[in-house]
Amino acid sequence: MPKCPALSFHKRASEHIPEALRPALGPILEQIGSLTQRIRDYERQLEAICKERYPETELLRQVEGIGPLTALTFVLTLEDPYRFEKSRSVGAYLGLVPASDQSGDRDPREKCISKEGDEMLRRLLVSSAHYILGPFGSDSDLRRHGEKIASRGGKNSKKRAAVAVARKLAVLLHSLWINAEVYEPLRNAHASGGEAA
Repeated sequence: MPKCPALSFHKRASEHIPEALRPALGPILEQIGSLTQRIRDYERQLEAICKERYPETELLRQVEGIGPLTALTFVLTLEDPYRFEKSRSVGAYLGLVPASDQSGDRDPREKCISKEGDEMLRRLLVSSAHYILGPFGSDSDLRRHGEKIASRGGKNSKKRAAVAVARKLAVLLHSLWINAEVYEPLRNAHASGGEAA
């Protein structure tokens, strides 16, 4: 099979299927084509909803890795951005902070994230963080922060890095929404003379 984008896979793959397999694989490729078209239609609908009813999503989509679904979910989940005094509170609201098991004088090591709040938005933010840290993500303060955490090594360093970037991403999105700012991917790096904060 040749390399091709997902949007044209069903067309390109049919050219390379042996004649003997066409009766079995032909209907599967038709289904893939149909699903691909339906996904594209839903994406267009999301784009229209964002533009017409939730223009604030454009502020959030400045960040690479944030698409219409993530931006719309963020806006609809938080509803009113001014209910949070500080942008940092959004990470805790979405369950992207470590849970603690503190009792009296005893304070054991930190546990996994609390997973409080909206699960879908948390998953979307972690997915966006994986994009930012992945091979297609460009250089940014978020990426540098994640790479710094991942470089510490350890059993789950890449997972920890993705969650940390998702938490910072939630804070950043809230800040962009509140302040209606233009996003600068390397703002902290420029402020500190080349090193990410």
